[in-house]
Amino acid sequence: MDLSRRRFLQAAVLTAAAAGATAGCGGDATTSGSKNDKNLSLWYWSGGLSDKVVADAKKHFSDISLKSSMVGGDFKTKLLTGLRSAQAAPDITGIKGEDIASFLPNANRFIDLKTVGADKLVPQYLSWKLKQATSQDGKLIGFPIDIGPCAMYYREDLFAKAGLPTDPAEVSSRLSTWDDYFEAGVELHKALPKTFLINNIGAVFSMIIGQGTQRFIDEDNTFIGDQDHIRAAWTTSVKPYTLGIDAKINDNTWNAAVSGGTLGTALGAAWYALDITNAAPGTKGKWRVASLPSGPSNLGGSFLALPATCGNPEEAFKIISWILSPENQARGFTDAALFPTAPAAYKLPALTGGDPFFGGQKTIEIFGPAAEKIPAVYEAPADAAVSAPFYSELTSVEAKGKDPDTAWKDAVSQARQIAQRQGVK
Repeated sequence: MDLSRRRFLQAAVLTAAAAGATAGCGGDATTSGSKNDKNLSLWYWSGGLSDKVVADAKKHFSDISLKSSMVGGDFKTKLLTGLRSAQAAPDITGIKGEDIASFLPNANRFIDLKTVGADKLVPQYLSWKLKQATSQDGKLIGFPIDIGPCAMYYREDLFAKAGLPTDPAEVSSRLSTWDDYFEAGVELHKALPKTFLINNIGAVFSMIIGQGTQRFIDEDNTFIGDQDHIRAAWTTSVKPYTLGIDAKINDNTWNAAVSGGTLGTALGAAWYALDITNAAPGTKGKWRVASLPSGPSNLGGSFLALPATCGNPEEAFKIISWILSPENQARGFTDAALFPTAPAAYKLPALTGGDPFFGGQKTIEIFGPAAEKIPAVYEAPADAAVSAPFYSELTSVEAKGKDPDTAWKDAVSQARQIAQRQGVK
C-alpha cells in the first residue's frame, strides 16, 4: 500500500526538515464579498473526508451551492497559494494534522471558529485535539476531523506459538510498560527466530514522544530537544536494537514483513488497521489489538477550517459542524477509517461492532479509552523540522551501526541548528 497514511506521515517529517520553513501566509487577512454568499467551495484530499458524507452535505444544505474539490499533490502548498489570493482561496478547507502548527502563527488568515458557533460545540469534542488548532492568543482555526489514537497490533497466532498471552486484555496488562513489551519481544524472537518485535526504532520514538506533555520546543519558543524527556525517549527507543528484536525496516518492504510473519507486532494509530488489512489480507483473523505500552499516544488527525476570505462564515461553519457531527464522524470511520474526535460516536454501531480482520475483536474498547486520555501538548510551528534529525539518526543506528550515543549527540546538534534557523531560542 504505497500511499498509506503511515507513509504520508513519514514523508511529512522529512519534508518539513528539508523545507526548514513554517507556513507564512504573509500580510493581514483580507475579506471579500458580502459574507452571505450562497456559493461555497470546499477543498480536501483523497481520504480526508467521507465522500459520501460530503455528497450528502450538498443535499442537506439545499439552499447553498457547495462545490467540493479533491485536491491532489502537495495540499499544503496549494492551500498556501490559494490563501494569498482572495479569489483563489476555498471557503472551507482541510488542514492536515502535521501542518496545523505551522499555520497557527498566521491565525489571522483564518476565521476564529468560536465566533461562528464552535464555542457551543467544543464540549462535545476532545479538548486535547482542539488545543492543537488553537493559537496562543486563543483563536480556534480548525475543527477536528479525526485523530490517530495509537495501540499495539499483534499476531495472536505468533504470540501463542511463543507462549505469550494472547487475549487483548491480558496482553495489555502483561505488556503495560516498554520494558515489559521488549521482554516479550525477546521471548518472541527466541521462540520464532525469523520474527521480530518491531519494524524500526523510530516507531517507538514517535510513540513515546506522543505520550509526553512536552515535545522539542516549549511555549516560550525555546529549544528543549536536548532535555531529559527527549533523551529518555531516545534511550528507550534504542533498546529493541540492542536486544536484537528490531527488524530494521526503513524501506518499502513493510508490506511483505507484515504479511510474511517477520513482524510479530506493529505500533500505530487506529487508521493503521487499514494499512495492515490491505498489506496482509491473508492474515485475516490472526491480528489483535492491545493497549500501547506505557500509555496513550496520538499520530495524525486533521481539521476543517475557514479562510478569512470565506464568503459566508456562519453557513460554512454549519456545514462543517454537520459533516463532523458524531453521527457523520461514525460514517467517516466506516467509509474512510477516520477515527472520530467526538466521543459520543464511540457508542454508535459503526464503532462498537467486532472487526472480522481482528478475530471479531471490538477494537473500540482499546482505541476509545486511549483517545480520551491522550495528553494535551504544545506543538510549535517548527516542531516537525526540529524533530527530523532524531529520526534520521535512529535510522543511522539501524542501517549503519552508528553508535547510539554519537547518534544522539549528532541529532541534538543538527536539531539545534535547524531550530536556530527557524528563530527558535
